[in-house]
Order: sequence, then structure tokens, then C-alpha cells
Amino acid sequence: MTGKKVALVVGARGVIGGNLIDHLEATGSWQIIGLSRRGGTNSERVQHISVDLLDPIDTVDKLSGLTDITHIFYAAYQDRPTWAELVEPNVAMLVNTVSAIEPIAKKLEHISLMQGYKVYGAHLGPFKTPARENDPPHMPPEFNVDQQQFLEDRQRGKDWTWSAIRPSVVCGVALGNPMNLALVIAVYATLSKQLGIPLRFPGKPGAYSSLIEMTDAGLLAEATVWAATTPACANQAFNINNGDLFRWQHMWPKIAEFFEIEVAPPLPMSMDVVMADKEPLWDSMIRESGLRRTPYADVSSWAFGDFVFGWDYDVIADGSKARRFGFHRFVDTEEMFLRIFTDMRARKLIA
Repeated sequence: MTGKKVALVVGARGVIGGNLIDHLEATGSWQIIGLSRRGGTNSERVQHISVDLLDPIDTVDKLSGLTDITHIFYAAYQDRPTWAELVEPNVAMLVNTVSAIEPIAKKLEHISLMQGYKVYGAHLGPFKTPARENDPPHMPPEFNVDQQQFLEDRQRGKDWTWSAIRPSVVCGVALGNPMNLALVIAVYATLSKQLGIPLRFPGKPGAYSSLIEMTDAGLLAEATVWAATTPACANQAFNINNGDLFRWQHMWPKIAEFFEIEVAPPLPMSMDVVMADKEPLWDSMIRESGLRRTPYADVSSWAFGDFVFGWDYDVIADGSKARRFGFHRFVDTEEMFLRIFTDMRARKLIA
């Protein structure tokens, strides 16, 4: 690993971390260590380590040999029932990771922190849009803010730098991730088709016509590495989104067309409730359609779908700062959804 850039990807099995590893590996110039609770399959350039980041002793023990790390890409997340309860575990995991690596990694250059629009209060209700990186903070608790404050405090007087990346809803191909809207939609549409019913938007009425944007996981990976390796981006936060806006009322028929089912008027309903009894249907589809044998509990987070589809207000942020600093990639969101669905079908994740 001498002379190489060495990336520590924290949260390696999620949609963000997994796509980040794929991007780093494709460049051919990185050696990669992925951290997760489940571990993974090693390859020539990628080593996976299973670790409990909530346990500081286990973290130090498992990471004690990683002296060549040059970049930490932090994208781990622990879910909890309430916003207040999110703070302690999510801050602790970051603190434990940095505390284990910083003292031993003498070549450490950068720590990248994955955040989101929660920094702006997007999860609380209608907020000022388009949100900008220098918008004032909102009333705590908010673990994203606390994590950034930790990095700012820790970095003072050090040679390494940090960046904070703020995507919108991230879409990509990954299983077992609680924040993968593309998989929520794909499984919902697949089950609707199997039942012979039209595809109905299940969110709040106002959400169907509000403006929203997405962030493609591949684009996010590129932007994250760009910010971590561009000196001008040191100690900065960046909104990263596809670059276009849409309304579900226009996107929903396109999604229904892909799955070859009719679209019907929206009907507000809790997906967490109405999808709770669909495990037998899913299991039968696995048998009949030869789908990958994925437990229903790992297929999708219906509560996350309810969360996103409940935004009956605009959820958009200004992405021009990244462009001013030199990142000009964009993704057409309709094309993104259809590409991801096609990929999921090819991998036998959906029918």
C-alpha cells in the first residue's frame, strides 16, 4: 500500500458506502478498507472488516493495524425511534472511528462526513428553499450538526482537513439499507403488479405536487471523492444533488410505465402498515420468478418510504457551490430511476 491513497469507507454495506467503494475501486488508484457490522467479500483492492463502532474497545482492536489510511469516508448510520435518540449512537460511531485512526495514521489527509438535508431541518417541516450551505442552524437535536462540530473541533491545528457532503434522497442498488427509496418504489410496484392493482402514490396529497430532487449514488460517490481530494474544498460543506427538480405527479406515471402497470389517483396510506402482511406474497414471487432469495425484512424500509412520501412541501437545495468549486457532473433523475430499476431486475432483486 506504500505510495497509494488508502481509503477507509465507514458504512461499506450501505447504498452510499457500497457505491463509493465501487467508484474508488474503478479508478485503480486506491486501496480500500470497508467497515461494517456484517463484513464483506475481499478483493484485490478491497478489504472488509466487521466491527462494532459503538464499542470503542472493539473499534480500536479491529482498526489498530490501519496505519496507512490517508482518507476516511464516513457514511455509517444507526437508526433509532426518535430524532433525539439518533444523536448518541451516530456521534459515538464517528468519534470512535476517528479516535482509533487519527493517532496511528500519520499520513491522514482528509475526513469526509456524509450528511444530508436534515442539517437544514428538511425532516421537520417546510424549510427555507433552496437550502444553502451557509443557512443558519435549527433547534437541536441533530446528529449531523453535532458530527460536523466534532470534526471542526478535532481538526483545529491538524494537517488533515474535512468536508461535509449533503445529498438529497440517495438512490442506488443495495439491499438491507434503510434509506434506499429506489428499492422501496421498485418492490412496491412489483407487488402491486403481482396483485393486479394499479400503482398509486401512497404519500400525502401535497407531496404529489411539491418539488423534490434526488441524488444518484454513483454521482454522489464521484462528488465525495472530488471534495476529499481537491485542496480548495478543504473544511467546506457541499450540497450534492442530480441537478434537476421534479414532482411525483409527473414522475409516478413514468415509473408505472416501466413496470407495465396502470397508474391510479394517489391514495394516502401508511406503507409500513399496508405492506406488513406481504411477506407470503414476496416469498411466492421468489419461488415463481426465480428472484434472489432475500428475506422480506431486508427488502425495503417501508417506514422510510412513508417518511419521504410525507413531504408535502418543497425539498430542494442549491447545488451551485459545488459547481463553482469545479464539480459539474449531473444526472437526469428519470433516467436514474429507470436505470436503477433495470439493474435491480437484471440482478433478480425484483421481477
